[in-house]
Amino acid sequence: MIKDETGPANARRPLVSVIMPAWRAGALLAEAVASVQAQTVTDWELLIIDDASDDDTPQVAAGLAAEDARISVLTQQRNDGAAEARNRGTLAATGRYIAFLDADDIWLPQKLERQIAFMTAQGAVFSYTAFWRDVAGLRSLVTIVPQVDHAQLLRGNVIGCLTAMYDTDALGQVLAPKLRMRQDFALWLRILRMTPLAHGLLEPLAVNRRKPGSLSSGIRSRVGATWKMYRQVEGLGRGAALYCLSCHMMNRTRAIRPWRGFLG
Repeated sequence: MIKDETGPANARRPLVSVIMPAWRAGALLAEAVASVQAQTVTDWELLIIDDASDDDTPQVAAGLAAEDARISVLTQQRNDGAAEARNRGTLAATGRYIAFLDADDIWLPQKLERQIAFMTAQGAVFSYTAFWRDVAGLRSLVTIVPQVDHAQLLRGNVIGCLTAMYDTDALGQVLAPKLRMRQDFALWLRILRMTPLAHGLLEPLAVNRRKPGSLSSGIRSRVGATWKMYRQVEGLGRGAALYCLSCHMMNRTRAIRPWRGFLG
């Protein structure tokens, strides 16, 4: 079991900074936060970034922060999207490791412990894990490959944002490109220009919760956003971008695998 760094030299620096953007997340925010509080590694800070929500998200976030000194709330003055929210959290983070969890997803209790131990054993500075996808209570396992480099990731994103973690001691605080969509994919590609490989832990350690129909809705906008990311952020030519987009879409259709067991 990973020991928390609670000695005097580390008193001001948590082991992990958890970045949680939240927009209209009042109904699910407490459950996401509870999954962080349930971690077997307790040496963390949680930065909730309210992206100018117009529901009760600010009140829920404030209440959670009032009950746990490890939680801080940052407030965006306007709804600028997940990239801006995550970047603000990243700039405010003080932990060695930065991990991401959206306000409608959850972690399993040993997520941080197992992933940090895995990174230590592998000598990895960037990692991700398998995870569950939950649609109306029906869970499927999203499988991953054991490692991926920049060229491979261009052909299909295998890194779920709710599982990604990187080491700021090696990489610093890495900011996502300012995109409304595909900013997480673009961030992983940016990190993989700084380190040769991202290492994948095959154990599912998080749960991505989707509403029925959300997987098939907005396909055109997602394809357009991926194309924009390839062309404007990665700087690919039309032929290379079309090839990568085709590979990416094909890989996404293979991403979900049925699982007969149950999550404990």
